[in-house]
Amino acid sequence: MSRYRGPRAKIIRRLGALPGLTSKTLKLESSYINQSTPNKKISQYRIRLEEKQKLRFHYGLTERQLLKYVRIARKAKGSTGEVLLQLLEMRLDNTIFRLGMSPTIPGARQLVNHGHIVINDYTVDIPSYNCEPRDVITIKNRNKSQSLITKNIDSFRKPKIPNHLTFDFTKFRGSVNQTIDRECIDLKINELLVVEYYSRQV
Repeated sequence: MSRYRGPRAKIIRRLGALPGLTSKTLKLESSYINQSTPNKKISQYRIRLEEKQKLRFHYGLTERQLLKYVRIARKAKGSTGEVLLQLLEMRLDNTIFRLGMSPTIPGARQLVNHGHIVINDYTVDIPSYNCEPRDVITIKNRNKSQSLITKNIDSFRKPKIPNHLTFDFTKFRGSVNQTIDRECIDLKINELLVVEYYSRQV
């Protein structure tokens, strides 16, 4: 299944706020959703499916990519759900988004794909690159990249940088201090339901 490129507002109204998918603020019509099926019982499968879709759309992953991350998380030490979220949060495209260099994760992915991002003095054009502590993130073409990122920063509200990252807005220089903690992930999701959804496939 390919990456979703359809209407983002439609997804947000169905699944709730997904800050990585779009920078637009929409009025979530949860009351409308509840009124549309007042007596219909929601199945456990649907609950798990919606949590999985929320995770997938927020980080902009294909079904195959998400399944791959779940398998990696199951083999790692610690809580599978927590490790899964840490793996997704430490992706380069998400890290660029968290640093405020792009208003959305798809926008951050485009910056990476076009070769604007440099990590530890090496150009990295792979959005799924796994950022690690002590990585230093800068921009490649000083003039072109700086004007593009400055426009992004000026056009959208300056985000709250998570504790595991630091960013110097004057030098356009970010750094990864540590692996992100679960408490710093602002996505409202029950990752255990996602793990349960994939329990038969891993």
